[in-house]
Amino acid sequence: MTQPPATAHATAQGRSRWLFAGHTPGLAPLFFTEMWERFSYYGMRALLTLFMVAPIAGGGLGFAVEDAGRIYGNYTMAVYMLAIPGGFIADRILGARRAVLIGGWTIALGHYALAIPQLETFYIGLALIALGTGLFKPNISALVGALYQPNDTRRDAGFSIFYMGINVGAFFAPLVTGFLAQSAWFKGWLEAYGFDPDNSWHWGFAAAGVGMTLAMLIFARNARHLAEPHDQSSDTTAASRAHLLRHGAAVIGGTLALLALALISDQPGLTWLRWLFVLLPLAGIIYAARQPSEDAQRLAAIGVLFIAAMIFWAIFEQAGTTVALFADQLTLNEIASVPFPSAWYQSVNPIFVILLAPVIAALWIRMGVRQPSAAVKFAFGLLFLSASFVLMVPAATLAATGKVSPLWLVGLFLLQTIGELLLSPVGLSTMTKLAPARMTGLVLGMWFLAAAFGNKLAGVLGGGFTGQDPASLSTAFLTQGLLVAIAAGLLFAVAPWVKRLSGEIR
Repeated sequence: MTQPPATAHATAQGRSRWLFAGHTPGLAPLFFTEMWERFSYYGMRALLTLFMVAPIAGGGLGFAVEDAGRIYGNYTMAVYMLAIPGGFIADRILGARRAVLIGGWTIALGHYALAIPQLETFYIGLALIALGTGLFKPNISALVGALYQPNDTRRDAGFSIFYMGINVGAFFAPLVTGFLAQSAWFKGWLEAYGFDPDNSWHWGFAAAGVGMTLAMLIFARNARHLAEPHDQSSDTTAASRAHLLRHGAAVIGGTLALLALALISDQPGLTWLRWLFVLLPLAGIIYAARQPSEDAQRLAAIGVLFIAAMIFWAIFEQAGTTVALFADQLTLNEIASVPFPSAWYQSVNPIFVILLAPVIAALWIRMGVRQPSAAVKFAFGLLFLSASFVLMVPAATLAATGKVSPLWLVGLFLLQTIGELLLSPVGLSTMTKLAPARMTGLVLGMWFLAAAFGNKLAGVLGGGFTGQDPASLSTAFLTQGLLVAIAAGLLFAVAPWVKRLSGEIR
């Protein structure tokens, strides 16, 4: 890593070492960049479904819940799916630092487009955020991975601290954007100063844009001091350029094909295509596991974790659909008779992450080489996720007689957060360790593809939400909770095999 020349910067490094004790100085700027980027994303996500289903008279789009769920799922799927070409472009062309810069400013433009109260700019904004995140998301994680050697026992702890930064931003974001979009006080302020109070949603989206702008200013100031995940020198012969074009066409074409498959699966009579989200990775696992190459076997291990992560996100990401609508329609949103915006529930998960991430990070450091394998950690994460939806079964039943206590959702987010900390930061760390040489960005793109399919399924499942039928909602919570528990049991069973496929990488 290039050493900063200035004494002032060395002083800043000293402060970073104090704040991030035991970790490299590069973790601090990446922590704060990701914090503000996640502020922008989760600030917007907290409003997205609620804005789409809000009546036109109230400044919303007036969409049906099913349509809103489909758009939410397709948008969040695209956000993560485009990480595949984004990782490839960084690996082979731009480098991780430039990819993050270009992607971040594109995201900022997308949020500012959402701040304009037009249907056309709504869709343009979603498209820009998806494209920008495809470049930004896998490559900032790759930069974190470049701070550590593959077998550095601080690695999982470093990713857990990085993950806490994500959630610092995610905690404050719904509080700010939810207040601007939903609070009666702010709507009254807008009206008093001659603004249309029905456009309060767009003030929330604008605040998300400000967060993204801050993220990019922090990153631009520190980017030159960060090491690239791998050597950026490349062969410039005609043969190498042709090879790059072929691989680029395959990556981009494959991504577009997967995106088309997911969109086609929304059509009546073609929903069975969603089974391919599981069957195709299974086929890849079987093929790769049979190859003698160590890299191929590592890719097979990645495939198993891919499926587990996809199942996890299909349930967890209903925070923006099923859980958001449950909070808005079936929960008593007040404390001591003082009402609060339903979007504020989206801050509960991040605050638990902030509180628990240091505990989990310290646990991994204390256990050192005795800590369980990634597959076992994933399986425990799925068990906690399963428990969160089982907890909501009695809550949905009670909703038949009136709005329920906010504590039900607090309990759900607590269980989901424990599961998240056992899976998501560990997954990021494991991908950077298992990735073959010069494939770090692409493998991280594959990791985010699991989140893409999971988000797509979360939108589909959330589109079936109905606050008028609590009995059906209770059954849906129970069914999904039991299916995730079965998946956890299967993962426990295959964990030793996955460990063997991973070789010496833990």
